Amino acid sequence: MAEAAPQSQGGSNRGGGSGGRGRRGRGWRGRQRGCGRGGSNANAPGSGHGNVEGSQTPTTTTQPAPPLVTAPALIPPQPTIPASQPVLSDASSSHQDDQLGRGRGDRSRGGRGRGRGRGGAAQRSIVTSHRGGRGPPVSAPRQADASSSQSQARHGFNVGAAEFVPGQPVATSTTTQASREPRPPKFAPAPKVVMEKSLAEDLPTRIHEDIDNGQYECVICTSEVVRSSRVWSCSICWTVAHLHCVKKWHKNQIKQKEENQSPNQPDGWRCPACNSNLLEDPGSYHCWCGKEFDLKPIPGLPPHTCGQTCSKPRATCPHPCSLMCHAGPCPPCTLMGPTQTCFCGKNTVTKRCSETDYTNGWSCQEVCGDYLPCGEHTCTQPCHPGLCGACEVPMPSTCYCGKERKEIPCNQRDDILESFNYGQVDDEEEWLEGSFHCSKVCGRKFDCGHHTCQKACHPQDEESAHCPFSPDMVLNCPCGKTPLASLPVEPRTSCQDPVPRCDKPCDKVLACGHHCPDKCHTGACAPCFQSMEVSCRCGRVAGRSACHLGHVEQPQCFRVCKAQLNCGRHECGERCCSGEKKAAERRKQKRTVTENYESEHICLQVCGRVLKCGKHTCQQLCHRGSCNACPEAIFDEISCSCGRTVLHPPQPCGTRPPECRFDCRRARPCGHPTVPHQCHPDDVPCPKCAFLVERPCICGKKVLKNQPCWFEDARCGLPCGKKLKCGAHECRKPCHKPGECEDAEVAGSHCTQLCGKARKSCEHTCVEECHAPFPCKEDKPCQSMTFTTCSCQRKKNPVRCGATRFNSGPTKDTTLKCDDDCLRLERNQRLAEALNIDPNHSDDHVPYADKTLKMFRENMVWAQSQEREFRVFAADSEAKRMRFKPMPNQQRAFLHSLAEDYGLDSESQDPEPHRHVCLFKTPRFVSAPRKTLAQCLRIAQGAATTAAATAKPATPANSQPSPQAFNALLLTTPRFGLTIEEIDRALASDIAIASRSGPALSFTTSFLPSEDVVIKAIPNFTAAAIATSLAPTPQAVESVLKDLKSTVAKTVSKAGLANGVVLCHADSSLNIVRREGDQAAGADGWSAVASRGPWRRAPSGKLAVPAAAASSSRAGGGFLALRKLELKKKKAAEEKVEVEEDWEAAAEKLEGGGSDKENGVTSAGSDSDEQQGHHEAEKEQGSLVAADA
Repeated sequence: MAEAAPQSQGGSNRGGGSGGRGRRGRGWRGRQRGCGRGGSNANAPGSGHGNVEGSQTPTTTTQPAPPLVTAPALIPPQPTIPASQPVLSDASSSHQDDQLGRGRGDRSRGGRGRGRGRGGAAQRSIVTSHRGGRGPPVSAPRQADASSSQSQARHGFNVGAAEFVPGQPVATSTTTQASREPRPPKFAPAPKVVMEKSLAEDLPTRIHEDIDNGQYECVICTSEVVRSSRVWSCSICWTVAHLHCVKKWHKNQIKQKEENQSPNQPDGWRCPACNSNLLEDPGSYHCWCGKEFDLKPIPGLPPHTCGQTCSKPRATCPHPCSLMCHAGPCPPCTLMGPTQTCFCGKNTVTKRCSETDYTNGWSCQEVCGDYLPCGEHTCTQPCHPGLCGACEVPMPSTCYCGKERKEIPCNQRDDILESFNYGQVDDEEEWLEGSFHCSKVCGRKFDCGHHTCQKACHPQDEESAHCPFSPDMVLNCPCGKTPLASLPVEPRTSCQDPVPRCDKPCDKVLACGHHCPDKCHTGACAPCFQSMEVSCRCGRVAGRSACHLGHVEQPQCFRVCKAQLNCGRHECGERCCSGEKKAAERRKQKRTVTENYESEHICLQVCGRVLKCGKHTCQQLCHRGSCNACPEAIFDEISCSCGRTVLHPPQPCGTRPPECRFDCRRARPCGHPTVPHQCHPDDVPCPKCAFLVERPCICGKKVLKNQPCWFEDARCGLPCGKKLKCGAHECRKPCHKPGECEDAEVAGSHCTQLCGKARKSCEHTCVEECHAPFPCKEDKPCQSMTFTTCSCQRKKNPVRCGATRFNSGPTKDTTLKCDDDCLRLERNQRLAEALNIDPNHSDDHVPYADKTLKMFRENMVWAQSQEREFRVFAADSEAKRMRFKPMPNQQRAFLHSLAEDYGLDSESQDPEPHRHVCLFKTPRFVSAPRKTLAQCLRIAQGAATTAAATAKPATPANSQPSPQAFNALLLTTPRFGLTIEEIDRALASDIAIASRSGPALSFTTSFLPSEDVVIKAIPNFTAAAIATSLAPTPQAVESVLKDLKSTVAKTVSKAGLANGVVLCHADSSLNIVRREGDQAAGADGWSAVASRGPWRRAPSGKLAVPAAAASSSRAGGGFLALRKLELKKKKAAEEKVEVEEDWEAAAEKLEGGGSDKENGVTSAGSDSDEQQGHHEAEKEQGSLVAADA
């Protein structure tokens, strides 16, 4: 078995395997790896031996063995190669790989290929495009040398072996010995093949070849555009770029336009190469012609082509492009175009499409020959487009009067009219044809033979015209106002007689528009010498001037126009602007920004404002609004502050550094650790340091603790207290920096506070501003207010003090005199003294409703403040309306009730939570009650106490007040964790049905301290509710609750919300006053005695609380002292009080004077009954419903 040759430097040997894999590295400098199938010879084709490019080290063995060839018939014979010839270069090796195996991934620039080879496989033909990514083909001699060298290596031949002599031992040559030792490569590696940019004449070929050779760069990312890239091509400049780069470019531009909108901003987006405006989005990846999408590279075809016919329409050709799908513009068409007629229509021609002018047509250069507009002559121009034009043929012509003859162009002649030859032309013909007007006067004599025609040149008639000065033609004076027959002159007999004139003014309209002021005259009017009013160009200034005889030149005033130009930045500044008045009318109408400005107020300056990039200026005409984005681009990398996030070029000019997702690395100047936050630009500060430190206040009085580190101006809030410059006042400003006292900006030695010193002339203080160090000026009257009264002190009048250095105060003349009311009060006082009547006497009348007093008793402090507002409103005669701030419905109910007592109208306005009460004074309002609510409450309490003391002896011991109607449902022993929302949700349908069938009610759910749930029915006393439903009386409410109880009990039992449902009566504080099952009113006997017992056994075996005990306990605080009740029960059991079965015998014993203990128990029970009855009486009297109107 042959010995394996040593592996050459850089090679890789993967022993005999089942297949071969070849790999080519980056830029033709990779490694080639392979392993032969079916053989172990290291020199066999496709074996595991690999060579580094450019250095193939020949290997030899001492006993070369014949190679194992799997298919010798498929291997072509290889010619021998001399040892002096070089080995395969990099290009030839690549060509050999194509012959011995299958190569894939061979890229022109930086690609990494992976090949698959089979040792000893048949030779395959690979079609390679000359625009592909492979290297240039090598010459035939180099291929032959490489084949010979490979053949020798495969068959084990050695060129340097010694000559063989029969019978002698085989001598080992120096070459063989030297081959055993590793030696450096004989030849240097082949240089890298660098492809140059294409120099093809047409643009499509240059694009194809540059992409194949890796020489085409993307204009956005500057990376190479290769065959496998997804590309986009501009339809104007045909530049090719990466599709993802173009989409990002398009997205950035659209985003900038949305952020920086302006009225003159163009639609679309800019091409990154030619900066042209494009309207179509980049779209998806497709071939050059647009027929195939998401195309895959096709070997043998140009890059990014689908292989189909281009078929793009040409702009000036009816034939589509017939070439294969290609980049760039389509070449000119080489087909024959359609038959085309010349301009004059005489000839036709058929040319190639590229030579055919579809836009301008063609000329046969023959004479046109069409009739000209005159209808007499034909066009002599060569075949031309459009109309032939006017006839320029000179024609001999005569004027209408016949005095002038000349040649004029045919198109300048007027209508040809016949004119009579009365002798003005030396011609035998009586009639001539005139075709133009001359500049001469007619001059033909009229029929009188004395006067001539003064008209301009005109056609002549055969007979002379009648003289316009003949008596039968002139019937009025020259001014035309007076008939000649009315003038006291002789009648005219000839046209030569003068025309009589009247004494009236001529009054003919002159050329300037004025009337002739002269008297009636013959001939032309004299020039106008009147004065007229002439205004300047802007119309602001007008002056009088001599008449300009119709040619008015408007003067210019010195007024400068201040109107804003259309840009909104500049003023007109023109002297005597003619558009100033139009601009004033436009501003008066308040038109929009897109209004049509006057032509005088269009700004023609260049904008020149610095764009958002901060580097360039706007080159458009001065305009409103923000400027467009900068059209320039940045081709440098833009990084964040820390440098870890980078935006790659190109980027629009003015692009800010990107947002970095890493944390900021800046250190705080205070030394505290930083709060983790994202990297930010330098112009954005880091978050403020929130560490709490001790910091002295800015005035230096205190050291404040727990102050944020960033807060430097800590203030203690205390007044400064330093003496001001005046020396009499102290600084009242709160804690401030030194030197910022309130007199810091006041000049002089005084401050801005009031003087405050006592005046010597009176007891008032000086109200002037501080005037230190000067004394108070008491020569001026004191302006403080004081009062003057009458002798009985009833009348009082405020007056100014008026005291000065020379006057001590108000004089005696200002004292008021007593009036009749004073005398009446004095008489009443004397009468009361005579009758011994207390002057402070008042009755016990209460002018307020019981519900008002009840609500006042619940919150007296707040209610007294509202009562004061009511009294102030009632005392103000000018106030007609008063509005309170928003408040809850209970407080609004008190205001409505109090307004009813005052005689005011009240109304609730606005929805919750802004609902408030408004008061209105109506004719039924007279004045506020003289007694306050507090006084009436004391009167009511005193009356109730007196009534209770009076009625106590007459009330039987066993009497009870009438039971109160049920107004709530009580859910006993609710489920643990039950919430009000769950109860409302479960009982919503049942309550809704009950509310529709009965009076207007609203239900509220609340938890009691005993953990029971009370559902209270609250009547709705609004006018709308009362009008649409039954009256919400207590009996009606109880009826609804009785009907609702069964339905609620079923729902509660089914949902497991509570153990049971009972009817009850709850007061405004949710105290259970009465519940279903308590003793009825008027019950007596043993039931009343048993009900007053402290405890009784419930049917379920639990301890039950009597109604009276439960009511009193809940009224006190709502809690039951179960522990104390258990102790009392044990104590009673220890005493073993026997209960008599015969209650009649027990009653007789009690009446006959039983034991003291029993008497004590009985009296205690009766006292408790009386107290309970009194308590329930008070509850019945004070339980009123406060409804919000």
